[in-house]
Amino acid sequence: MYAVIATGGKQLRVQEGQEVRVELLEGQVGDRVDLRPVLVVGDDGAVATGDELAGRNVAGTITGHDLAPRVRVFTYKNKSRQRKRRGHRQAHTTVRIDSI
Repeated sequence: MYAVIATGGKQLRVQEGQEVRVELLEGQVGDRVDLRPVLVVGDDGAVATGDELAGRNVAGTITGHDLAPRVRVFTYKNKSRQRKRRGHRQAHTTVRIDSI
């Protein structure tokens, strides 16, 4: 059985027992989270979508928080002393899918 969920502006296909890395979620390590909305659920060739999934959710357990590798951005204009350096590290949460 699999499900397609939407979280952090992205859609992910998940299965029970799988660990997925999503954008930062509130909660501590070991907390249970419900991932909604559920867009599609497939099981043995049957696919459920739309109104059939009104009461469905995907439950998971937070297993960790971490940061992505640093992205450095540097802009430079020749002969004018314009330089700008910026950086970004996206926060992520690792979630183990328990049930669909």
